[in-house]
Amino acid sequence: MKKSLLSATIALALGAVSAQTTAQSLIFTPNEDARFNWASYEALKSTDLSGETVTVFGPWLGDEKTSFESVIAYFEEATGAKVNYAGSDSFEQQIVIDTQAGSAPNISIFPQPGLAADLASKNLLTPLDNKTGDWVKDNYAAGQSWVDLATFKNKQNEENLYGVFYRADLKSLVWYSPENFADADYDIPQTMEELKELTLEIVADGGTPWCIGLGSGAATGWPATDWVEDLLLRTQPASVYDQWVSNEIKFNDPRVVEAIEDFGWFIRNDDNVDGGSRAVAATDFRDSPKGLFASPPKCYMHRQASFIPAFFPEETVLGLDADFFYFPSYESKNLGNPVLGGGTMLSITKDSKGARAFMDFIRTPIAHEIWMAQKSFLTAHKGVNIDLYSSESAKKQGEILRYSTTFRFDGSDLMPGKIGAGSFWTGMVDYAGGKDAKTVATEIQENWDTLK
Repeated sequence: MKKSLLSATIALALGAVSAQTTAQSLIFTPNEDARFNWASYEALKSTDLSGETVTVFGPWLGDEKTSFESVIAYFEEATGAKVNYAGSDSFEQQIVIDTQAGSAPNISIFPQPGLAADLASKNLLTPLDNKTGDWVKDNYAAGQSWVDLATFKNKQNEENLYGVFYRADLKSLVWYSPENFADADYDIPQTMEELKELTLEIVADGGTPWCIGLGSGAATGWPATDWVEDLLLRTQPASVYDQWVSNEIKFNDPRVVEAIEDFGWFIRNDDNVDGGSRAVAATDFRDSPKGLFASPPKCYMHRQASFIPAFFPEETVLGLDADFFYFPSYESKNLGNPVLGGGTMLSITKDSKGARAFMDFIRTPIAHEIWMAQKSFLTAHKGVNIDLYSSESAKKQGEILRYSTTFRFDGSDLMPGKIGAGSFWTGMVDYAGGKDAKTVATEIQENWDTLK
C-alpha cells in the first residue's frame, strides 16, 4: 500500500507541474544572442512531437529545477511536445519503486551511475544505440570515460550504453588566495612535482602550505578519500582505479597503498599542515579553508571540490580574494590530465518516440548552453561556447573539464556503502592519526571480504 501511494504521489506531481513547465517562456530569445548555438535549436524544429507528452523524474529541486525547466522550454517550443518534470529528494528510493511497478517516467535523471547500473541489470533501463556512444566519444572531453560510466550489463550479461551525462561536478581543485601568493611571489604549479616543490618552499619560508580537515560529523574521513582517489588517478592508469573501485584489485594492493602514502606525504608532516598532522582528523572540513583568509595566512592551499566557496567568509569574492587551480598530474607519470568528480546521467526508463527525441536534445549544445548561462552548471561537452558560463570561476572549471583526458566518478560513492561510506572513511582517519598505510588498507579489505 505504501509503495502504491508513493507511486501515485509522483504521478500527481508529474501532472501538477505540466501547466507550469509548458507555460514557461524562453529566457533567451532564439537567434538574438549570437553566442548561443541556435543552429542546434533550429534543427529541433524538424522533429514534430505535437500531442506527445514526455515525463521526466530526477533529483533537482528549487533553483536547479527552475534552471532545468528553462532548458525544457526550448525542447517544447521547437518540437510541440509537452514535458512534465518532477523532482524529489527521495529520487533514489522512488525510481526503484516506480520501475519495478511498471509506472516509471520516460526519462530518469540519475545522480550516480551505480543505481542506474543496478536497474540495467534487471532490464529496467532502455539501451541506447551504438551511434550515441560514438557521438559521446567524439564530442565530450575524455569521451571514452563518459561512455564507460554509462555502460552497464543487462540481465543477460550483455553490455550496453544506457545513458548520457548532462551536468558535471568537479573535485580536482586546489584553492588559494591570489593576494597571498602574490605577496610571497609563489607561482601556480603546473605539475604534481611542482606542487610538492611549492609545498617544501612554503615550509622553508616559514609558512604552512596546507589547510586540511577531515571532520564531518558521522561522515568524518570522507575528504581524505577524495585525496586518495585523485592521487591514485595520478599515479596509476585509470584501469587500475576502475579495478580498485570494483575490488578486482584489492584495497591493500601496493598501488593503492602507494596512493595512500602519497596522501601521507602531504599530511604526515607537521610542517605541511595548519595545526600539525594531528589536527587534520580533528578539524571540520567546513572550517579548514578559513586559514587561507587569516592575516597572516595560516595556510596557502586547500584541496577541495567546487562547492567549498559556500564555506568561505561571507564577503569573499571569487577570482579576487580566492581562486583555484587544477590539482595537477605527475609529469613523470605521463598519465594525462585526470579529473575526479561527479555528474548526472539521463536514461530512458519508459521508451517512446518523445523519450528518444529528448535524449537527442540533451546532447545538443543549446541544451547545455541555456543552463550554463544561468548558474551551477558544468559540462564536458566540447561543442558549447565556454564564454556563456555565468562566471569566470565557472568558465575556468569548465575549461578544466574540457581539457581533461580521463574523468572518473568519486570512487567511494561507487563502492559498497559499508566500505565507501564506512571503513574507507574511518581507515583514513586512522591513517591521519599515524597508523601504517598498509595496515589500514588491509583492514578495509578485510571488511570488504566480509560482504561476499
